[in-house]
Amino acid sequence: MFDFPMTQLNATEINATETLADLRVDIDKIDEKMHALLIERGTIIDRVIAAKARQGGGSPFRPGREASMMRALVERHAGHLPLDTVESIWRIIISTFTFVQSPYSVHADASAGDAAMRDSVRFHFGFTVPYMPHPDAAGVIESVAAAASDLGMIGVENKSAGWAWWALLARAEAPKIIARLPFVERPGHPAGMPVFLLSKPLNEAAARDTVLYSVAIERWHDAIHMSLEAMGGEVLGNAATPSGLSLLICLPGTVGINRLTAELAKLPVGASEVTEVGSHAARYAIQPNS
Repeated sequence: MFDFPMTQLNATEINATETLADLRVDIDKIDEKMHALLIERGTIIDRVIAAKARQGGGSPFRPGREASMMRALVERHAGHLPLDTVESIWRIIISTFTFVQSPYSVHADASAGDAAMRDSVRFHFGFTVPYMPHPDAAGVIESVAAAASDLGMIGVENKSAGWAWWALLARAEAPKIIARLPFVERPGHPAGMPVFLLSKPLNEAAARDTVLYSVAIERWHDAIHMSLEAMGGEVLGNAATPSGLSLLICLPGTVGINRLTAELAKLPVGASEVTEVGSHAARYAIQPNS
């Protein structure tokens, strides 16, 4: 491992005798060290695979750990290099090394337009991981369900769907929401469109700060909003169904399905059916210059 402490030079510490050639030598040395560290990181992959095999296997995706890593990155970042660039580099490193460990593709719902979704996939997963656009959310969910370890991306604010795509996640064996991207939200983010990340159900490593539910009711009532707000939740999506209305609801992980079911039973919404369809880390937002 290399040990090169970070130092910040002020104007009085700058060496006035340095030439551009000298500085380029220093830059080349740093680049060589960075490359060597990436190579060293790659050698750990075989050890990770072996360790997982000893522990009975498991999904290569660790959305809770990735969220924590990105938050730590933001909190320690300093200097002239834009945060967008640093985040993109780390996202590509994480996603690509995961791909080396267990190849996967990202299936994305492009029904609202391909450009923003493509930018999000490339920012978070780079160009090594294959990008598979689909005309609707159903195609994404079906593809993730049929693959060994693929991921899916569906816009949180997908108004073009017009139907309750989240209800397709209600079956026990169906894919589930495992993350909300970007992990670090901020104004002007180059891939700032909020998206849900889906995978086959995770038996471990799922982040459960926020839990999502597919809720079927017979009719809408405005008291739903007040009830959810009291529990710290909200309605993220709603769509008519042949038997009434389907809602996509998010709540803090501390609330639980039993309380949600009990609160809905107090409201004049008719019979209700509540099914967990995923979870993700708590949203982490920063403001400019924070």
